[in-house]
Amino acid sequence: QLEESGGGLVQSGGSLRLSCVASGPTLQYYGIGWFRQAPGKEREAISCRSATGKITNYLDSVKDRFTTSRDDAQITYLQMNNLKPEDTAMYYCARAPTYNCPDLPTGFHSWGQGTQVTVSS
Repeated sequence: QLEESGGGLVQSGGSLRLSCVASGPTLQYYGIGWFRQAPGKEREAISCRSATGKITNYLDSVKDRFTTSRDDAQITYLQMNNLKPEDTAMYYCARAPTYNCPDLPTGFHSWGQGTQVTVSS
């Protein structure tokens, strides 16, 4: 099971750090991906951190503003800086199919419930 937290309301240009906490098998055995979905839009894959620390970026529009990291075997973070109104969405984390991250964002499972991020202009 995965659980996201850290979302909220922030002004344009602000920052938030999302957390993805795992229960059960430790994250050291799995990659963790971050995704988002805005109302009326398809889900977008943002990035993935492998169990060994390799980062795979899926979304070019945020890769210079968002970074993923892990400082605990059970918690993965998504640091989001210089947030824009178009970043408003529900953000989710999910487990990668293996300890590596796939080149294409497929096969992710064990999705969390999501945390809402709202960026005001």
